[in-house]
Amino acid sequence: MNSSKRIAIVGAGVAGMVLAIFATRQGFQVSLYERGRQVSSMGAGVTLWPNAMFVLHRLGLEDEIKRVGGMPRFMRQFDQHGVRQGEFDIGEVSLLSGFPSVTIMRRDLMGILARALDDLGVEIHFGRSMTSQDIDGFKKEFDLVVGADGRMNSVVRQTLYPQEVSPCYQGFINIIGISRLGEGILDNVIHDVRGLGERFGIVPVTSGVCYWAAAWRADLDQDRSVSAWYDEMHQRFSSWPAPVRSVLSSYEKASLNRIFVHDLDPLPYWHRDNVVIIGDAAHAPLPTSGQGACQALEDAWHLARLLEEQGELENALIDFYQQRIAKTSAAQAIGRQLAQGIFGGQPEPQLAAPGISAKQLSRFWMQGL
Repeated sequence: MNSSKRIAIVGAGVAGMVLAIFATRQGFQVSLYERGRQVSSMGAGVTLWPNAMFVLHRLGLEDEIKRVGGMPRFMRQFDQHGVRQGEFDIGEVSLLSGFPSVTIMRRDLMGILARALDDLGVEIHFGRSMTSQDIDGFKKEFDLVVGADGRMNSVVRQTLYPQEVSPCYQGFINIIGISRLGEGILDNVIHDVRGLGERFGIVPVTSGVCYWAAAWRADLDQDRSVSAWYDEMHQRFSSWPAPVRSVLSSYEKASLNRIFVHDLDPLPYWHRDNVVIIGDAAHAPLPTSGQGACQALEDAWHLARLLEEQGELENALIDFYQQRIAKTSAAQAIGRQLAQGIFGGQPEPQLAAPGISAKQLSRFWMQGL
């Protein structure tokens, strides 16, 4: 595409903001629209595995990300009695991949991306809730319309699929939050604590700050009060190992969020004419994949690269789907497989990545980069 082309990006989340940065630096004229009133920090924290850090390195933001984030050395799995079940060497996979693994508060990640956009003079148009009519107008006004507007209510995805694509509820909820713990409680180790149909994950960042998620099998009950869900969380996990109890006694109340966890089935296409979807709008995985934000970052990098390299928009969008669909579908499948192992009534907890070596995992994460 010629560098004078105009791009509209709907959604100022990770995928939308990163694509806006890449495309603006490449000379495209970018307009970025967000339904919220400010940059969202929904989601307590993000683990940026080496494939994500590859993209952030290309953005020139790796050092800033590492400065405010943490770099845990191991992930350890325990049962609900505190007995260690397994260990995953994060450092080894990072070394093999050539990039670090960084944990970061979502608000910090979004702040870094927002400042990078501001430095480029890109304005985010807030408070812009879109309709299908708006997208039809954008198709005529812009050379490319990109939907980065999330998994649950993507208006851009709805314009591509007249028969609405419905996110799939996977039978468990997450309650997420942020806590401040004393030094040494987590020992710079990600804790993955599992019981029968229950899981509590704790991710250290810096200076005793961590983000976490409590999850268990549950019916999709929108009528039950949020406070009742929080009470159930305390009842379920109050006797779990000391790190879990520490988190539950020290969280920031304002950080709590209850999420009925949905994903998407792989889609047969991501674009039509000059409209394309990326990130969670196109291929939302479960949080058990650990790859939601990472795959969104990869999307932004691949799409920006192809738009610059390809002379024809249609060819760029076809190549984008062909280069991305196998990897994103694998991330979705892995997320579902792990969730089934945790929440599907298995008699014993399962290891995070049974039978997968550090070399194999590194090869998968860095595939295509």
